[in-house]
Amino acid sequence: MKIAVIGAGKWGEALFNAFSENNECVITSRTKKNIKNFVNLKQALEAEYLVFSLSTQITASWLKENFINKNQKILIASKGIDAKSGKFLNEIFEEYTDSSNLTFLSGPSFASEVMQKLPCAVVVSSKNTALAATFASFFPSYIKAYWASDVVGAEICGAYKNIIAIASGICDGLNLGNNARASLIARGLVEMSRFGKFFGAQDDTFLGLSGAGDLFLTASSALSRNYRVGFGLAKGKSLDEILSELGEVAEGVLTSKAVLSLANKHQIYTPIATEVALIMDGKNPKDSMIDLLRKK
Repeated sequence: MKIAVIGAGKWGEALFNAFSENNECVITSRTKKNIKNFVNLKQALEAEYLVFSLSTQITASWLKENFINKNQKILIASKGIDAKSGKFLNEIFEEYTDSSNLTFLSGPSFASEVMQKLPCAVVVSSKNTALAATFASFFPSYIKAYWASDVVGAEICGAYKNIIAIASGICDGLNLGNNARASLIARGLVEMSRFGKFFGAQDDTFLGLSGAGDLFLTASSALSRNYRVGFGLAKGKSLDEILSELGEVAEGVLTSKAVLSLANKHQIYTPIATEVALIMDGKNPKDSMIDLLRKK
């Protein structure tokens, strides 16, 4: 199959390498990179199947400026909620193509380990389950790809786990111990499930690879950019300093603000996401810890 990956960051390149195992695959990005089969955007958009690995916060503007709808089939590998509009990625993409052309990738999958061809399992979700199954078939043997229909659940899991990962990094940065981290992650799973079910997500999604699987991975490893953001904040570093050191996007930073806005709008109880958003605006992490312990 002819597949084009749009976005050549670490995750985009990892997916490009994976899809190249059994398919004709090209890759493109805003800045030219020395990667085999790198092409310009016009060439990439000619492919029948597109894989988007762009930062969530630039996706809406990128589509407005660049996307040409040729009825391509799309896999969205980005995770997050647009902070400006509060829209989920499926809502953003559906302004440019039909929902039957869209699929969404989720599950525990660090780019560095995918690049090493270490085994993992992912989920491709779509309202068009036949298309989800097709994209699932493109993955190489070291990636077990399942397919599902719960688009909203997959999206919310992918976005929310980054917020909990920041909180988990703060927990470890404050040396609160293993008990505290486990408690935080468990309550984080409950919180993201509560948030997701308000928008119609299915219970099973939160207990599977998209939910618990990705959450446990991202919230318990220094390989996670979002975890490192939280850890750095707990150690007294400024957010700007941490993001500069990362040199990459940490989606949980702005997603926390998007979740807080949606939670306030719809009166959803999200204590962990709320504290993370407040910390992003300058609240002392130690004060957030005390406030969380006091909440019911």
